[in-house]
Amino acid sequence: MDKAVDGFFKLLEFLIVAAMVAMVVMVFGNVVLRYGFNSGITVSDEMSRYCFIWLTYIGAMVAMRERGHLGVDTLVKHLPRGGKKLCLLLSELLMLWCNLLFLWGTYKMHGLQVSNVSPVVGLSMIWVYGIGYVVGVVMSAFNLRTLWRLATGRITDDELVQVVDSEDVPPEAVAPSTGKEARA
Repeated sequence: MDKAVDGFFKLLEFLIVAAMVAMVVMVFGNVVLRYGFNSGITVSDEMSRYCFIWLTYIGAMVAMRERGHLGVDTLVKHLPRGGKKLCLLLSELLMLWCNLLFLWGTYKMHGLQVSNVSPVVGLSMIWVYGIGYVVGVVMSAFNLRTLWRLATGRITDDELVQVVDSEDVPPEAVAPSTGKEARA
């Protein structure tokens, strides 16, 4: 199962790079065409915007796995183990609720987005905003996994504080939340 998850996130990382390259090529190419040849590619503005939307949401999923989202641990790191567990429980429950709301909102807007067509490309907008399904499911699965590990006592002390200071810990010492302890 870990291999499948790792493969999925390698695919996501590839999609991030592909979206970034596509954005750079489209925007830079359009600038060169407009200023150098007084022409342009009409779809490049719209498609680069859609790439940016997908890039943002895919990046959020990757950052969640790597525990790379912003957070404040000033209080939590000084709490005893029980307090850290309670804070992690509340944090994960709130994130799960938000992710499920995001998934539900995407579902509620599905009918409208399917029939809504982008003005230049003519693409159904569900291809743009449908990323909400993927994000809602993937991030909720990570929340549920953390909650399960917390409930069964399989969570390590390092994982109780979900903030990772990049100045304090070298990147290779921080394991993505795969359930295995980080080896320094």
